[in-house]
Amino acid sequence: MRQDPRRFKPGVHTLAMFSGRSGYGFALLAYAFAAIMLGTTMPSPMYALYSEHLHFAVAETTVIYATYAGGVLTALLVFGSWSDAIGRRPVLLAGTLCALASAVVFLSADTVDQLLVGRVLSGLSAGLFTGTATAAVIEAAPPNWRTRAPAVATIANMGGLSSGPILAGLLVQYAPEPLRLPFVVHIVLTVLAAIAVLVVPETSPRTGTLRLQRLSVPPPVRPIFIIAGLAAFAGFAVTGLFAAVAPAFVAEIIGIDNHALAGLIAGSIFAASAAAQIVAVRIEPRRAVALGSAILIIGMAVLAAALHFSSLSALIAASLVSGLGQGISFSRGLAAVAEGTPADARAAVNSAYFVVAYIAISIPVVGAGLAAQVWGLRTGGTVFALAVGALAAVCLVAILRQESRTPGSAAGSTENRTPA
Repeated sequence: MRQDPRRFKPGVHTLAMFSGRSGYGFALLAYAFAAIMLGTTMPSPMYALYSEHLHFAVAETTVIYATYAGGVLTALLVFGSWSDAIGRRPVLLAGTLCALASAVVFLSADTVDQLLVGRVLSGLSAGLFTGTATAAVIEAAPPNWRTRAPAVATIANMGGLSSGPILAGLLVQYAPEPLRLPFVVHIVLTVLAAIAVLVVPETSPRTGTLRLQRLSVPPPVRPIFIIAGLAAFAGFAVTGLFAAVAPAFVAEIIGIDNHALAGLIAGSIFAASAAAQIVAVRIEPRRAVALGSAILIIGMAVLAAALHFSSLSALIAASLVSGLGQGISFSRGLAAVAEGTPADARAAVNSAYFVVAYIAISIPVVGAGLAAQVWGLRTGGTVFALAVGALAAVCLVAILRQESRTPGSAAGSTENRTPA
């Protein structure tokens, strides 16, 4: 049968077929999400090289890492709700531009100030992408993938975060131009991500208004918000520690100078977190926060032992166990908070929850760096592990006491919860 040329235009219609509800648009957006998040953790195994090249210590490394949180928080608070008003695509494109600018800055970085600028731009890209790309991936899912779309978004997000240090570590260890090639690779991945965003049709109906993201926690939600927020704080502090300082642990305490191994350990905590978030989705939220806190306590005990005995196997175990605890407590803590929050206040409460989490990858990690500078890396890391373990223990005791005062509340909340 002859095709009417007026009805078939290769350039336009091929893209429409490629990016529509057939599933390709869904896959392209998931790829873009993963590619941008990959760039945010790529510098982790490279900090040791930068410290040698630019002559700075662990404390400066943690400050450079932590500036990322400033970019994330700025994007979340200033632009967090903009994609509802102007559409997902413009915000995602802005995120890819920030990621591209970050990679270009790192590519030519020769001062600490340039590294700080690169990290802020990287944080902006993550802040612009995290909520918007999650919504876009879910909205673009074909009908037969609709129930699995949130899990796909989680895998894209956390998979990108875990892949960044692993890929960079391999390139730094085994390829030429260790301070440049990883960012050349990320520039290529980012350009492809921008193309993916451009060819996928807009997924949002554009119903919101341009405004700053409000932060508020209604009084009825505050008891569980405080507990879940503290658990999220503890978990994110640990992921920040591994992303910023794990390479130093491997080189200075374990005594192995291998950037690929350092990247693998830094990335493994994010991979474990992704797996935990997917598996824990069926656990009642409050009990899951308690479980995640308990696992995080174990992870911190293993980390302290790893630093004391200079054990590589224990350090790897600490990363995996801590990632499991962080993933469970963070994702289900957000669900626990959402259960008790009115629909019209949920955006403000969720934003407050994310602000708490992202503060945790800055202030505590910088504190760990300063402690390492004063007491040494082994002692500073051990003090950090004990402090986070104590905070997780407080969360565990608090939620168990809360559960004991309201018997049957967990079952009730599960029965009355509206399916997502």
